[in-house]
Amino acid sequence: MLKIIVADDHPVIREGLRRIVAQSGNMSVVAEAADSQQVLEKVRRHSPDVLLLDISMPGRSGLEILDELKTKHPKVRILVLSQHPEERYASRVFRAGAAGYLAKDSASAELLGAIHKVAGGGKYVSATLAERLAANMGTDVSRQPHETLSDREFEVLRRVGNGETISEIAEDLSLSVKTISTYRTRILEKLALTKTAELIRYAIQHQLVTTDSKMPVSRPRR
Repeated sequence: MLKIIVADDHPVIREGLRRIVAQSGNMSVVAEAADSQQVLEKVRRHSPDVLLLDISMPGRSGLEILDELKTKHPKVRILVLSQHPEERYASRVFRAGAAGYLAKDSASAELLGAIHKVAGGGKYVSATLAERLAANMGTDVSRQPHETLSDREFEVLRRVGNGETISEIAEDLSLSVKTISTYRTRILEKLALTKTAELIRYAIQHQLVTTDSKMPVSRPRR
């Protein structure tokens, strides 16, 4: 019986994933996590075979904790589930140590197949992404400017693009306003931009912003 941990800050999504996993007959959800800190604690406590990890969560993002997870728990296979476009995020999560990337709106059968694939030691990408990667083989495909950003810089860019203020980002990531401002300055330099409005425009144009209600443009303070 495969042990699965589901990590997503939406209770409804966690419940849906739990029900899909229960249909398999040979795997079970042993724990759930609603934020990055819970993910680290639950993985340490339960040593799952597969972690279903959302990218967008409160505090440190799923993308940011991938390195830590792979360093401390190298045997845990990580399947990233996200609403973000594959072409924007897949290469980054694979570089960080994920074993697979799957869109949240995928069919139940595809999700179960992806879990079995990564649990068996394989890598999983959708047929669409596989075709795109194959088409790019042997061609000189230049990297987008945002692909040169560190994971933390990328996370700050994504949050700025979603309309979060520097203070909100600092609070959510448990960092100082000065630190976040420094990240913003570095991002502006790397993207050859000059102001925050241009960062927001860049994030929208490159489809890096959240399209659902998980991270609204103007969030109330906790």
